[in-house]
Amino acid sequence: MIAEIVSVGTELLLGQIVNTNSTYISQRLAELGIDVYFQSCVGDNLLRLQSVVLQALSRSDIVIVTGGLGPTDDDLTVSAVAGVLNRELVFSQEVLADIERYFSKTGRQAPETNVKQAYVIEDCNIIRNKIGTAPGQIVEDSGKVIVLLPGVPREMTWMMETSVIPYLKEKRLAGSGVISSRVVRVVGIGESALVEELDDIMSTQTNPTIAPIAHDGLIDLRITAKAPDQVSADRMLSDVARKLEGRLGELIYGYDNDRLAEVVGHLLAERRLSLALAESCTGGLLGQLITSIPGSSEYFLGGVVAYSNESKMKLLGVRDQVLASYGAVSRQTAIAMASGVRNLFDASVAVSVTGLAGPGGGTATKPVGLVFIAVICNSLVAVGKFLFNGDRDQVRHRTAVAALNLLRKSLLASGTAKG
Repeated sequence: MIAEIVSVGTELLLGQIVNTNSTYISQRLAELGIDVYFQSCVGDNLLRLQSVVLQALSRSDIVIVTGGLGPTDDDLTVSAVAGVLNRELVFSQEVLADIERYFSKTGRQAPETNVKQAYVIEDCNIIRNKIGTAPGQIVEDSGKVIVLLPGVPREMTWMMETSVIPYLKEKRLAGSGVISSRVVRVVGIGESALVEELDDIMSTQTNPTIAPIAHDGLIDLRITAKAPDQVSADRMLSDVARKLEGRLGELIYGYDNDRLAEVVGHLLAERRLSLALAESCTGGLLGQLITSIPGSSEYFLGGVVAYSNESKMKLLGVRDQVLASYGAVSRQTAIAMASGVRNLFDASVAVSVTGLAGPGGGTATKPVGLVFIAVICNSLVAVGKFLFNGDRDQVRHRTAVAALNLLRKSLLASGTAKG
């Protein structure tokens, strides 16, 4: 079975609200083994809505429309779908009673505008709304199924769980298996280089499939498998994950919902190490990522944002000769900053970042995007030189990610616990 999701609402197109409904519906359909090949978003316009629904019915077996079931003049989903199917709208006394009960619970009388919601598509299966006013509707037409659901996430979710999913199972419209995914999380390599590295694996995959998703220095490899049952799907996903592990090694930092800062935090906690930070171009962003992890106080002592040369000297003890000879953005200054903050906090591990986030201030020898990161971990000193593309925010974020990754690699290489 092929399903399509149509989200209705001009507010979605304007970016005023995030479309979480499609995400939820797709996930639940995947669990039923139903493929979702298309998702559409259309504003509150009758002709455009009808056009989108017609296209969806031409290529999909199940069309789930969410939104546009409210009482106002711009809520057009019911009339649009009725027009596409050439069916009449009929008045439901049961739905009107539901609406009146909904308002009476808070001592109010149902407004006249809400009566509109009591009109449903001829010969539909009505989904009674126990937590709102708009009823859901399931319409069977020429071997197709059209499901109308409210746009309010709480109401949509309730109807999916109590009515739509049981309906699909009862009608045996669900697939003969499950669709399951696992995410392998990668850092330290560009998307193009990663795809080239995995070309022989990715080009031969049909089930499971592998899809890379890049976002500011991190790459997610989403593995998706379709199988008769969850056990078989898990086995297929594990087989592909092992192939990726064998090829990528320490470029993989985690799986599924793992965050890079969380992985680093676990390594610090396991080794009973304490951490201090010295930040220049990131301006505290690295510390923000570290402290976003619950329990980070177990290993994070503190940090210094030393933006000016004077603060680098006064707070971190960077010698003026180092700054004069090599500049603030240099390997030598990064090491001096890390050493200084380590001594300041008496930490076992220190990380420093210094660079040019832009947009100005770059030169031919030190362009915008040039960053040095230093990690001192017990007796190990690691320094990374990077040249990042992007605007100021992108450079800062990619610098923070690179610093976390250099720290992760240093901790893995060190493998030393503080007794």
